[in-house]
Amino acid sequence: MSKFLIASDIHGSAEYCKQLLNAFEKEGAEKLLLLGDILYHGPRNPLPTGYAPKEVAEMLGGIKEKIICVRGNCDSEVDQMVLPFPITSDYALVCADGLNIYLSHGHREVPPLLKGDIYLTGHTHVPLKEDAGYLHLNPGSVSLPKENSGHGYILYEDKTFYFKTLDGKVYDKLSV
Repeated sequence: MSKFLIASDIHGSAEYCKQLLNAFEKEGAEKLLLLGDILYHGPRNPLPTGYAPKEVAEMLGGIKEKIICVRGNCDSEVDQMVLPFPITSDYALVCADGLNIYLSHGHREVPPLLKGDIYLTGHTHVPLKEDAGYLHLNPGSVSLPKENSGHGYILYEDKTFYFKTLDGKVYDKLSV
């Protein structure tokens, strides 16, 4: 049985990255699945609270062996030089508990997915749970939530996805 914490769109906020890492530790997850946009806030976003990309890189470096990360539209080659874990791929696949869990930031084309596949994306900064022939889930944003959503993540455990705020409160869930 696997346990993952799934998050996206930190955008260089040391304040919210610290809260995310506290949640990761508290949840006892074995892996942190990051869906891109780690250090830079991007030209369309305001500076997030506690913007300090170098601190974010250092904090995440402390658990680098537990991170699986895909590249977001705001992640650059320079970011890869600073981060001590790879963010070079637009897509990743995690197989757990008999499920194929695909990771992408969400700004690229959807790969060919099959019924029963799980597709995790960030990018929109809005939590999402939809059946598109495959299951499409989005944890929203750690640092810059949009459309009145909260700062949050998804916890995956025992074929259930729990949508949570950074303080650990469950506000939605889905079992597969």
